[in-house]
Amino acid sequence: MASVELLIGSRWQAAKGDGQTREVTSPFDGSTAGTVALAGTDDVETALVEAEHGAAIWRRTPAHERMRILLRAAELADERAPKIAQTISAESGKTITEATGEASRSGDLIRLATFEGTQLYGETLPLDANRGTGQDKVGFTLRQPCGIVVAITPFNYPALLVLHKLAPALAAGNAVILKPATSTPLTALALAECFVDAGLPDGVLSVLVGSGSVLGDALVTDPRVRKISFTGSTATGEHISRVAGVKKLSLELGASCPVVVLPDADIEAAASAVAAGGYVNAGQVCISVQRVITHPAVTGDFLDALVPKVRNIRTGDPSSPDTTMGALITAEEAERVERAIARAGADGARVLIGGERDGAVVQPAVVADVDPQSPFSQQELFGPAVAVSSADDWESAIAQANGTAYGLGAGIFTSDIAGAVQAIREIDAGSVHINWTPLWRADLMPYGGLKGSGYGKEGPRAAVSEMTEVKTIVLHGRPW
Repeated sequence: MASVELLIGSRWQAAKGDGQTREVTSPFDGSTAGTVALAGTDDVETALVEAEHGAAIWRRTPAHERMRILLRAAELADERAPKIAQTISAESGKTITEATGEASRSGDLIRLATFEGTQLYGETLPLDANRGTGQDKVGFTLRQPCGIVVAITPFNYPALLVLHKLAPALAAGNAVILKPATSTPLTALALAECFVDAGLPDGVLSVLVGSGSVLGDALVTDPRVRKISFTGSTATGEHISRVAGVKKLSLELGASCPVVVLPDADIEAAASAVAAGGYVNAGQVCISVQRVITHPAVTGDFLDALVPKVRNIRTGDPSSPDTTMGALITAEEAERVERAIARAGADGARVLIGGERDGAVVQPAVVADVDPQSPFSQQELFGPAVAVSSADDWESAIAQANGTAYGLGAGIFTSDIAGAVQAIREIDAGSVHINWTPLWRADLMPYGGLKGSGYGKEGPRAAVSEMTEVKTIVLHGRPW
């Protein structure tokens, strides 16, 4: 996108104040991906005023008309997917193969949300079941948009995580103010352009790029905002929950996702799945495999199978189709991951492969004999390394799986149906995968975590529900 203007109220316009801009650069080689305008608190106020106006228009727009506009936006997202993929790769360091896969899902995600936005069913209430009430009353529920939704998104999936908030909120009839990650704003702006070009009314959509501490606090504390949808760190989520006031919140936060490998598992399949699930997007995925918990009887076989697969991961230029793992989002993040791997080794774990850094690229690592209580297991790594620990029996394996502050996703490999059912019952995670890793997501499924991983659900049907409110209506007739 050539323009450096802000999108405020579905119109491109100059930022107020001193007109600061930010150059967006590739974390791999520092090349310039684009330039964006930085918003300030005056722009927040303008966006909120516009959103009040847009929310009033959009909630009164019939669902079939909203659907027409959003389906056109989906068509534009499909047409522009190759260009959006290039933008994703350039600003995030993600491989062009991964970026193409992400961009290609955009149109379908908009369509899924659009359909759900047309299906805002209520229910009838059996009021006569209440003692003292006859058949002189009719009760039912009615869903309506929240009003103004603030969406705050991270860098790691700059298209999909934007659309998992933006598309359901618009489909349900809300006005939206989107605050994307400052490191990957170009993708968000390109997707927003699809909605504007599709005919979204004035006031309905704004995209503000800038400091989270400035823009974020101004947005989430404003009483005109009724709903906040945030994806990011647990610390920031806790801050939002403290300062937001009386609002609806959806918080998708940190994770340290486990995979349990039982003695009766298909070891080759487990190793192949972990080799994929631990290193996609350089491990910068909240449902990435961070911990593998193996039975001692199969630990050696599992590591023997896993290490060669990880060795075959090819790092390098993200724009090359031959590269299978790209860069981390910044060199500083890569340094943090490098230190974490080295610290794990210094604490007694065995770094079997990887951990070396070159700029923002960290070689994919496998770290064995990790203490389950160590920071390498307990804290979210968000980088390309997998920690392998052992558990002597089923009970201790489940205790390890549940033994962090998080509960976003988990996987278990077993050929025993009874064991699978027990895992489903006892693992405390928002999604549990049998014979696969947690790094799998269908865009239509409910998605969200337990414990410190947050609350509320994404996925179009769940998100539309989260972004609407329910009224109870009682129609009083004459007594019999």
